[in-house]
Amino acid sequence: MKALLLYNTASGRGRINSRLNEIDALFTKAGYEVTPHKIEFSKNPFEGYEDINLVVICGGDGTVNFVINALKEKDLDPEIGIIPAGTANDFAYALGMKSDIIGAAQQIINGKVRRIDCGKVNDKYFVNVLSFGVLTTTSQQTSDREKHIIGRLAYLRTGFVDLLNMHSIPLSIKCNGEEHKFEAVMFLAFNGNSAGQFKLAPKASVDDGKFDILILDYDNKAKTFWNMVSYLINHASRAVHHFRTDKVELNCQIDERTDIDGQPGPKMPLSIECIKGALKIRA
Repeated sequence: MKALLLYNTASGRGRINSRLNEIDALFTKAGYEVTPHKIEFSKNPFEGYEDINLVVICGGDGTVNFVINALKEKDLDPEIGIIPAGTANDFAYALGMKSDIIGAAQQIINGKVRRIDCGKVNDKYFVNVLSFGVLTTTSQQTSDREKHIIGRLAYLRTGFVDLLNMHSIPLSIKCNGEEHKFEAVMFLAFNGNSAGQFKLAPKASVDDGKFDILILDYDNKAKTFWNMVSYLINHASRAVHHFRTDKVELNCQIDERTDIDGQPGPKMPLSIECIKGALKIRA
């Protein structure tokens, strides 16, 4: 069996770099023919490796997103294992992966294979969350240098600036046969259940064929901030709309930046679809 070990040396302050030989040895001992490969984001990492049986992704949510889009570009369907080595690792934890690097590698080796869902928005794929609005694009607005130096604290700095600049986003949404209009400050479509390690959609599942959609209404800045805090504490607020669906058509009258798994997403309008059983996960 052939395994491609893809790693991002910039993820999580480079915490994966010193463990690569151990990971390689574990998979080799388990009977895999292992090829370690450093990710270059300007190239498809599966070029020349189309016959692999397993891809092991060592990195954070952004790295996982890049690899999944590269897989789809090549129309490949190998088993996928994820070793959480980034800053937030939301999707890996939604799968129940251990936070310890070597423990996660062993979990993949001893694990079972199951089909899970994948999101698609326009021509891009995502595994954890599609989002836009206040605090949702902090990952892509935070430099890799800041993440490397101070880790999650870098997100707090960027998030504070984002809160000061929060604004109303006029949305038109079609889903479940109905059309809705909102003056929102935040939109999230979850396949996983957390963002930035905040479990915002605790009942979401990666294998139910549905997104959990959260939309936060905009009021004034103070009231909107209080509504956000209230939802974080209680997972309940009258200002938060929650529904479940497998397809959403969405348009916005302003050019709002979007985010998929911590990476830049496509421009409006958005056609969002949950593809049931699209990925083969070993965990």
